[in-house]
Amino acid sequence: MLIRSTDSVLVVIDMQERLVPAMQAPARTIRNTRKLLSGAQEIGVPVIMTEQYPAGLGATVPELRGLAEATVLPKMHFSCMEDAAFASAFRGLNRRQAILAGMEAHICVVQTAASLIEEGYEVFVVSDATASRTTESEAACLARLNAAGIGIVTTEMVIFEWLGQAGTPAFKKMLPLIK
Repeated sequence: MLIRSTDSVLVVIDMQERLVPAMQAPARTIRNTRKLLSGAQEIGVPVIMTEQYPAGLGATVPELRGLAEATVLPKMHFSCMEDAAFASAFRGLNRRQAILAGMEAHICVVQTAASLIEEGYEVFVVSDATASRTTESEAACLARLNAAGIGIVTTEMVIFEWLGQAGTPAFKKMLPLIK
């Protein structure tokens, strides 16, 4: 199945000031999340960003703030869908596809993905915009998600599927970002 811009929501999970430095490949994760946020903004894909216990883990990293018009929601549950404000905001968008990026892959990302699948959504996890503290946890997360039928994708896969075709104004604007 293709990721459609008119059907999807980008969910950026817990990319926070005190979490990012502890992750594997934080620069890669931030760089690719920036691309996703820019693509979502350009193409008109709604964005929800979460912050797990922001009083303790800080706000979303400055590199990602303000890149796209986004709803930013604090949460305490590991699965975003267990948080009433998130679930209401997500369902209210009336979209059937969730594109997930964030931290930690084996905790909040996997639990959110599982909850979304249980509710009948199509879920895609962006592997190069998702991280854990250890490579073992990250690999286990992606293997578990793949076995559950969740699409494991890359940043470029998402952006090119959102675009759908070359030669459009959005494609021309996004091309330098992707190169």
